[in-house]
Amino acid sequence: MNQDNDDIVARKLTALAHPIRLAAIRQLAAAGPTGLAAGRLSERLDVAPNALTFHLQKLAAAGLVESRREGQFVYYRAVFDALLALTDHLVGACCSEVEENCGPNCPTSHRR
Repeated sequence: MNQDNDDIVARKLTALAHPIRLAAIRQLAAAGPTGLAAGRLSERLDVAPNALTFHLQKLAAAGLVESRREGQFVYYRAVFDALLALTDHLVGACCSEVEENCGPNCPTSHRR
């Protein structure tokens, strides 16, 4: 285990450890690479825009979302590489030390 990598993963998990931020990531992931305008995301989550900005800044600082400005609108999108790396860090080595796998979705079953 790499301590630096574990620290980065812990920061990302800390950023996700709030219901609004977790819901925002799910909405942004569903929206795909183009993302959503902040106002639209605010409506979908039923969260005040200023509160949502605070949460999106936490996710951006953790490298889980990115923003871009188009005119007067700010769009946010999920950083899929970071999200996939996070899940891979958590379960990517499951069952790697045993012959049997944990089920049909076991990520290591195709490596055998």
